[in-house]
Amino acid sequence: MTRNVLFLCTGNSARSILAEVLLDSLGGGRFKGYSAGSYPRGQVNPFALRLLAQRGLPTLGLRSKSWDEFARSGAPVMDFVFTVCDQAAGEVCPVWPGQPVTAHWGIPDPAAVTGSDATIAVAFVDALRMLERRVSLFVSLPIGALDRMALTREVERIGREPPPAHSEENPA
Repeated sequence: MTRNVLFLCTGNSARSILAEVLLDSLGGGRFKGYSAGSYPRGQVNPFALRLLAQRGLPTLGLRSKSWDEFARSGAPVMDFVFTVCDQAAGEVCPVWPGQPVTAHWGIPDPAAVTGSDATIAVAFVDALRMLERRVSLFVSLPIGALDRMALTREVERIGREPPPAHSEENPA
């Protein structure tokens, strides 16, 4: 059984896109990742696309889209919905109605970072590392063996995982 997971953010140009691709890559066919935004930017951030390509992850077909697409009749039914916006930065996180298991996995927005291309690229690497850690923990959960309450506790715990140490690697 493949479980559908929707990653929501405000702009759907960076964090939620990265999470979607990571889940598809790490999920071993057990999960299908989707992403959307409450106010989509209309294009995927070029730094996100470049980083995914550098890591050998697929970028074909990625697009910034509204969460309205997933609320329509005929849209895939979501088993999980995770918000990845950063409430600490004062972003408004979308709320998803319905019955999926939900959690907040706040990640600082690398698309909001200013400065040199190298500085911005490091912010994207950091966001990818944090998301990769959380997605890895999520896909390792014994989902079929947990009841809804236990599953909710576990995905919320994953969202509280501390961020990895700041990256000093040159992502270029």
